Amino acid sequence: MLALVATFVFSCLLFLSKPCARDMRLFLASISQQLALSLLGFLAGYRLLGGVASRATATAVDAMPLMPSFKRKRPAAKLETTDTTGEPSVLDLPELAIDCILAKLPPAELRNMAAVSRSMRERCRSDHLWERHMSDKWGSVLGTAARDEWRSYLSSSTAAGGGASGCGSAGSGKHRRWVAALSCVCPVVSWMRPRADGGAGTSGGPVLDDSIMSWYLHLESSEFWFPAQVYNREHGHVGFMMSCYDAELSYDFRTDTFHARYPPHGRRTVVLEDGVQWDRVRAPPVGTLAHDLHASDCLHELRPGDNIEIQWRRNKEFPYGWWYGVVGHLESCDGNEHFCRCHLSDTVVLEFNQYTPGSRWRQSLVNRKDHREEGNESDGFYGGIRKLQDKDEISKWKQLWPTDILE
Repeated sequence: MLALVATFVFSCLLFLSKPCARDMRLFLASISQQLALSLLGFLAGYRLLGGVASRATATAVDAMPLMPSFKRKRPAAKLETTDTTGEPSVLDLPELAIDCILAKLPPAELRNMAAVSRSMRERCRSDHLWERHMSDKWGSVLGTAARDEWRSYLSSSTAAGGGASGCGSAGSGKHRRWVAALSCVCPVVSWMRPRADGGAGTSGGPVLDDSIMSWYLHLESSEFWFPAQVYNREHGHVGFMMSCYDAELSYDFRTDTFHARYPPHGRRTVVLEDGVQWDRVRAPPVGTLAHDLHASDCLHELRPGDNIEIQWRRNKEFPYGWWYGVVGHLESCDGNEHFCRCHLSDTVVLEFNQYTPGSRWRQSLVNRKDHREEGNESDGFYGGIRKLQDKDEISKWKQLWPTDILE
């Protein structure tokens, strides 16, 4: 170290005595860097030596421990299991007991436990611990399309990160070496160390990988947009009452609501809606895309009183929305259930009782045998039909019923 100091002093004198060329400046900078690193290593060793010597003098004054290096690492297992206070740790429990405790923790506390140690991090990231949390909170709004979007998001993020990972690798290595040296002298600096998880975790966000924990945390952090459907879009606009439209959603953890982004259609650009409540969101019940005609497979079994959803769009440029209705009786039928033969007719009457009697939106007729898309530019186009079997689906539509009859 004294040789480095002498070389540094000589270089400074040379720099002051004559014009310094570019190579000399680079040499001086290198010498300064090595001197600083050596000084930090000396201080770190002195700091560690003081702790060792203070304990050693109690037993043997003439014992002279070797100066430890700040680069020396203790075994990982020892870091995780050693408890200098002698108090019991949760890591001392049997594995089954630890798993039972982790299974009872809510997501926020489970994430905090992942920061206790390396082995605990692996435990807390297990999919079986997060499956229940994902199902309880997100199960009603995440469908197959959302899972596909998540896989696509992972692939695109991995591809983008892979191209940038090589840039500045030498600079990042130097940065890590300097921070490691400083952290030995000043432990607070260790907070500046880059996380080993990489990906989104380096910026303080959730770690990006294919685990359920990663998906859950990305949903919570508003970083991920997923496809779903929204009842009564655009803040319950009268033109969309008793309908459900496809949208891309992003969760807002501050308000516990969603941002909705409706795709453009016709002359309209992308429509944004904020503050969408949980009770207005659902996972798409079928895999049919918004511009595709749904293949109706229930027409032969429809009877008066059945609850249905039917695709409807204003014109050919618009996406379909799902609209709620019921199967009605033919005009020739008096509605007596003992004599009703409406289910034997090729014509099916669909009623939308949220509209006033006499409205052109009140009723529509479809052919039971060869129904596809029917309609015109003035009344819109009616597409595929799905029969509602689930009581919860029917109850949801009843809850959305407008207070006033629509015109």
